[in-house]
Amino acid sequence: MKVTPTGLPEVLLLEPRVFGDARGFFLESYNARTFRELSGLDVQFVQDNHSRSAGGVLRGLHYQLHQAQGKLVRVVRGSVFDVAVDLRRSSPRFGKWVGVELSEDNHRQLWVPPGFGHGFLVLSETADFLYKTTDYYAPEHERCIAWDDPDIGIDWPLQSPPVLSAKDAQGGRLAEAEVYEDPSPSR
Repeated sequence: MKVTPTGLPEVLLLEPRVFGDARGFFLESYNARTFRELSGLDVQFVQDNHSRSAGGVLRGLHYQLHQAQGKLVRVVRGSVFDVAVDLRRSSPRFGKWVGVELSEDNHRQLWVPPGFGHGFLVLSETADFLYKTTDYYAPEHERCIAWDDPDIGIDWPLQSPPVLSAKDAQGGRLAEAEVYEDPSPSR
C-alpha cells in the first residue's frame, strides 16, 4: 500500500496494491498493522457504513462536533469526487479543502481525520461508498456546512445542480458554524 499526504497533510490518500489478471483482481482494503506502519496512526475503527447514491447526488459537508469521527473512505462501485475540509479553528489550514476522485477503478481510499468535514459528489450513474469510522454515529452531535460556502470555495466538478437531501440543503456557512476549537491529534 502506498500512503501519500494530500494538500492537507493530515488527510491521506491510500493506494492499495492490486493483483489482477483475466479473472479479476484481489486487494487488501484494510490491514491495521500496515495502516499504522505507513500512516503513523494507531486508530480503532468501530463502525462500517455503506451508502448508495445516484448520479449527481452531493452529500455533505458533514462532521460530528462531539464524538468526532475519523473516516477511511472508498468507493466499490462507480466514482465520486471526495472532499475533506479542515474545521479545526486553531489550524493554519482552517477552512481549506482537498478533493480527490475515488472510484471502483482506481481503488483509492482517503483517510479523513477527526476535526475535518467530509462530503462527496457522485460522478457516475450510481456509486457505492464504504467507510470505516473511529467513533459511533451520534445524530445529536452531527453538523452540516453548506457544500457551496463561498468562504471555503470547493471546486466541485458539477455538470448540473447537485441533488441534495433536505439536511444538506440547509447547511450553514463556515463563518457561523460550530467547529473544533482544539486541533485533534491526527498523526
